[in-house]
Amino acid sequence: MSKPADTTIRPFTIDIPQSQLDDLQDRLERAHWPDELPGDGDYGVRQSYVRSLADHWRTRYDWRSLEARLNAYPQFTTEIDGQNVHFLHVRSPEPNAFPLIVTHGWPGSIVEFLDVIGPLTDPRAHGGDPAVAFDLVIPSMPGYGFSGPTREPGWNLYRIAAAWVELMRRLGYERYGAVGNDAGSMISPEVGRLDPEHVVGFYLWNSLDADTTYLRVAFCGTVEPSADVVALDEGVVAVHWLTRAQLAARALQLRSPMVMRCIDDYLKGQRYPLDCLAYLESKTVNLDETATLLVGC
Repeated sequence: MSKPADTTIRPFTIDIPQSQLDDLQDRLERAHWPDELPGDGDYGVRQSYVRSLADHWRTRYDWRSLEARLNAYPQFTTEIDGQNVHFLHVRSPEPNAFPLIVTHGWPGSIVEFLDVIGPLTDPRAHGGDPAVAFDLVIPSMPGYGFSGPTREPGWNLYRIAAAWVELMRRLGYERYGAVGNDAGSMISPEVGRLDPEHVVGFYLWNSLDADTTYLRVAFCGTVEPSADVVALDEGVVAVHWLTRAQLAARALQLRSPMVMRCIDDYLKGQRYPLDCLAYLESKTVNLDETATLLVGC
């Protein structure tokens, strides 16, 4: 007889050991910088820029402040489909607040949403309309942040979406919306498709799927755009450019995820933080270029 699944929701507090922070500081101080080819970033992010980021990381970045900021919000972990899932669960003081599950992108984390938690959950305190308030569930995708490590392959967007459906069921929400940025913009529509009886709609931005560029807002069941959603040819062109020119990393992660383990492992003393910094910054710069193409669309 199989053991019943553990559905316990446990409070969680971030507390990175000082020894890991000291090790990171030591690695940054002992960096060996390579030579580079001439050119204005034609072959990747400029070393001078990475050096400036590394200097900021080493001398001015305050992890403990961010840790305290994250710990100011209720955090929890629970096991879903054999995977540890970490999430913020911030309830609004407004009695009729609408629940949202909000999914981050790559390279990113739940930190993407820290600036909007207050205005969305407590608009009255931020000069907004208290009738437009939300309860927020903000999970870390499996393998990201404190939702890990992953123990088996197969955590694609469909499986993550199914986990989010279970998470919202476990939290007792019978009617909710799904919001997604970047990679989250591919997961959130699947949440709606998997759970149309409970998901009333989804909202996407920074979508990396050219098809969903036409559908920033959709209502589940009919999956039809609202009247004011317009297909933007310029935006689709920009997304196609990004897909062709800059998303080789996506193919690498799909086919050889272990090659990218450095991104999750550097705090565990297994990889080199500057390699991760340069790689992540190159992806961020390319995504910023795409955003520039989309301005005004």
